[in-house]
Amino acid sequence: MAKFENVTVVKEANIYYDGKVTSRTVEFENGEVKSLGIMLPGEYTFNTADKEIMEIMSGELEIRLKGEDWRVLNTPETFEVEASSSFDLKIKTVTDYCCSYIK
Repeated sequence: MAKFENVTVVKEANIYYDGKVTSRTVEFENGEVKSLGIMLPGEYTFNTADKEIMEIMSGELEIRLKGEDWRVLNTPETFEVEASSSFDLKIKTVTDYCCSYIK
């Protein structure tokens, strides 16, 4: 979906890695939560509480899911991360993403 309708956007930004990764939380009427963000070039590790579906709309990057080897993503591309896990990213160019949190 290219556009979200009838949502609430949390005004305060989620800021990670000294501002190199930022996002905004989007809340849907049905209780679904997503975040929309930008990642600047760098290497990052993220931990998950809930299962996450990461949709990478644009950018050049590599990903390493727990227990796997590094792989290049060909955007646009989507990947899933299990709850209570982590994943590593090597961001090569400014990367646009949408993360869906699955309860």
